[in-house]
Amino acid sequence: MMLRRVIRWILIGAALLLLVAQAVPYGRRHTNPPARIEPSWDSAGTRARAVRACFDCHSNETVWPWYSHIAPVSWLNQRDVDEGRRKLNFSEWDRPQKEARESAKTVRKGKMPPWFYSAIHADSRLAPTEVQALIQGLEATLGAGGGKGDRKGHDD
Repeated sequence: MMLRRVIRWILIGAALLLLVAQAVPYGRRHTNPPARIEPSWDSAGTRARAVRACFDCHSNETVWPWYSHIAPVSWLNQRDVDEGRRKLNFSEWDRPQKEARESAKTVRKGKMPPWFYSAIHADSRLAPTEVQALIQGLEATLGAGGGKGDRKGHDD
């Protein structure tokens, strides 16, 4: 009897906390600025694989699912997109992309896309052969190695 009462108050408290969290504006500024310039892709296939596996966090073409509007998930989602766009943004190729040349290596090491993204977005998962094709395409498009700020395919 006492345990039920404690559990009920914990649930009520959690529900109230979630309700109050909705008032925090951070996770609600989901925007997609206009896409400006993309890299000169080596093939349409590379672009299609990048769109599927990378663009939600690394472009201005983010698809914001319903749960990305509910705190605290919205906060995490917004932070991931902000960080992803800051490090590498396929929609703003007219600005330096510090992580561009590292992208193929990051995919090869299994660091991108993050496990939690792939777990939630089944349609973004690439088969092993598609991952290899993406790595090769990223290397051909962006370079393979460690230069900082490289914008291969752009006249500066």
